Amino acid sequence: MATHIKSNIHWVGQRDWEVENFHGMEFKLTKGTSYNSYLIREEKNVLIDTVDHRFSLQFVQNLEMEIDLNTIDYIVINHAEEDHSGALPALMAKIPNTPIYCTENAIDSITGQHHHPEWNFNIVKTGDTLDIGNGKKLVFVETPMLHWPDSMMTYLTDDAVLFSNDAFGQHYCDEHLFNDEVDQNELKEQCLRYYANILTPFSALVTAKIKEVLSFNLPVDMIATAHGVIWRDDPTQIIHQYLQWADNYQEDRITIFYDSMSNNTRMMADAIAQGIHDIDPGVAVKVFNVSRQDKNEILSNVFRSKGILVGSPSMNNVMMPQIAAMLEEITGLRFKAKKAGAFGSYGWNGGAVDRINTRLMDAGFETVVSLKTKWRPDGKAVNECREHGRDIAKKWALHELNNIQSITSKPVTQCAQTTASVDPSTATVTSKTVPATAATKDVQIDDARDMLCTVCNWVYEPAVGEPNQDIEPGTPWNEVPDFFLCPECGLGKDVFVAIEQSKAS
Repeated sequence: MATHIKSNIHWVGQRDWEVENFHGMEFKLTKGTSYNSYLIREEKNVLIDTVDHRFSLQFVQNLEMEIDLNTIDYIVINHAEEDHSGALPALMAKIPNTPIYCTENAIDSITGQHHHPEWNFNIVKTGDTLDIGNGKKLVFVETPMLHWPDSMMTYLTDDAVLFSNDAFGQHYCDEHLFNDEVDQNELKEQCLRYYANILTPFSALVTAKIKEVLSFNLPVDMIATAHGVIWRDDPTQIIHQYLQWADNYQEDRITIFYDSMSNNTRMMADAIAQGIHDIDPGVAVKVFNVSRQDKNEILSNVFRSKGILVGSPSMNNVMMPQIAAMLEEITGLRFKAKKAGAFGSYGWNGGAVDRINTRLMDAGFETVVSLKTKWRPDGKAVNECREHGRDIAKKWALHELNNIQSITSKPVTQCAQTTASVDPSTATVTSKTVPATAATKDVQIDDARDMLCTVCNWVYEPAVGEPNQDIEPGTPWNEVPDFFLCPECGLGKDVFVAIEQSKAS
């Protein structure tokens, strides 16, 4: 049913609570969406946009309850995509000669999708006006590539309402229509998600077009979007937010995303994240598994981040398919002024990390030295990953870091040490396990002490043993078999260190 917006303007759109995907499977919707259509009744009656084709019959039925369709004088199509123009065939079947006002590119798109070249199209350009009576006019502003070549905005004088098309909108369905009526945290999240996943590639155009619209010196009392809420409370707040997002936006945030076959690369991601936190507790570090978590949430976090770290094991000497797909998305979104690095575990070769690094450079990121670990990271390799994170935190810091000299790596265990070598051709650090030195062999361990796993912090207590591995209570550490594995993380004896006793008994 229609909802009053302002003066003689009513919302006659459609809420879609159930939709989960947009642009095929490209954009996952978490809060549904709305298809906003507007009816203006002055001396001339104007319909701005329709709704998605799936709601065509319902849209026409509802519109017939509001107005005699034959009294609609003009139809304005701001955007030809089917979620805007989808109900046109059903509507035009009722009123076939009604003039349609749109851009020249929109005619190509509309006729290509709906195959009705005979419709009464009228081409408009930036600055063109349409008198609708009572002293009011519609002013048209072309906005090509925001986000299709056919896009435009329409401004209603006197009422000072900007029908902004996809700009300033969000895929967000709520029983309320206005920005001051909805959950503000949800609204902010969905606005950023929409911009990051759809409009980021066109940021330079966003800035230029907003400045062009502002140069007209037209007052804006309300922004009526094509999706989501209508901005009536301080409507220019979203304009200023867009200008900020379009200006190489970044927060003090690092996003780590990875895929993993045997949890080896996941362990690396965890250790790198911890290393970043060691040096810079103030930076927000977000870690995602691309195979299990929302792709669009990951991309939103990439948009917000000053840098990203991408991890994959090597499978057939290439990266995992989900990582390759994500990098393809990121390349298309054309993020600016961000840093990046690659990491991953491997068995026979480490081609995935090298390919990730190349893709990141191709996508315009400033890359850092990559990190490879062979097979499952042991305690020393985990320390190497953690140190890698510390180094990243220092290089990417946006503020002065205090007391970083006091941050040191965990001590190496007694059975082996991790070394790092740099291959200049690939700018990759490779961690390798080498035999223990004489110095580490000389370290004496009291076999009666509890032993701490340096990876997951599980504690072996000789008095308790480990019944699940047939290690009897009272078994000292030197009698624990070499095949022993930590019950929590599955690593061997070499990642354990003795826990210092506070005082002699």
